[in-house]
Amino acid sequence: MTAVSPNKGLFLGSHMSVAGGVDRAPARGASVDCTAMQIFVKNNNRWQGPPITSEQAANFARELEKTSIALDNVFAHTCYLINLASPKEDVATKSVAALEDELLRCGQLDLPGLVMHPGAHLGEGRDAGIERIADRARAVLRKTPRVRTRLLLETTAGTGTNLGATFEDLRDILDAIGEPERTGVCLDTCHIFAAGYELRDPESYEATMTAFANTVGFDRLFAVHLNDSRNGLGTRKDRHDHIGKGHLGEEPFRLLLNDPRFRSLPMVLETEKGADMQEDRLNLDTLRRLASKEV
Repeated sequence: MTAVSPNKGLFLGSHMSVAGGVDRAPARGASVDCTAMQIFVKNNNRWQGPPITSEQAANFARELEKTSIALDNVFAHTCYLINLASPKEDVATKSVAALEDELLRCGQLDLPGLVMHPGAHLGEGRDAGIERIADRARAVLRKTPRVRTRLLLETTAGTGTNLGATFEDLRDILDAIGEPERTGVCLDTCHIFAAGYELRDPESYEATMTAFANTVGFDRLFAVHLNDSRNGLGTRKDRHDHIGKGHLGEEPFRLLLNDPRFRSLPMVLETEKGADMQEDRLNLDTLRRLASKEV
């Protein structure tokens, strides 16, 4: 593996709160030296939320320009209620409406990506779940033709009946949606490890990334979540930990940060933090240190 310079093409950051309005997030990101950022565009545990005003959208752009965070390295995450794979019609209807609303909000902010968990089939089976996700996602994308935001399917830990725990799931969903210019993938280190993909030594890391390349393709990867895991390999438990403090340890992050295939991708933390965000500072310092230790 050829190493990359840690000071070139690495965009590191964290998920930032939008409390008080989306236009508050850039300053928060800048306060911990982010060069990438993830946000919610509305309350993450409610179907609906107050609109983003034109003033807030304009302020967001102005505030972002004051930081070292380029717009191309900012993306959003959908609310956690959305389940496009659900066989329950009321949930499906709400999910489709919520996804359309969030894509339009991302369009207001001109964000390049919106990360979404693919969905849980709730016992109806993988094929039925994939068909529902594809049909509903395609319908939403076709109703929002002017929005440049890509819908990014996130790798999942595979808890319960959640789809997206295998690279084959992601490939098949994307192929079924059939909108390659509007879709892509977000890779989460905690999730793929919890789903059973080993990362903790160079050989295993390379085998996992080769499997991803051959199944999904790095041309479909647009964002990364950098999270350690509180649980072990293949446990299918989605519990994030601070970098180097969980079952992954530091080595996978050193390998990834020095992997040319991740160059220029926005990579963000989703780890717990207090109001002063000191945990973000420590985690980002760790990542930058690991990026300086070439493979």
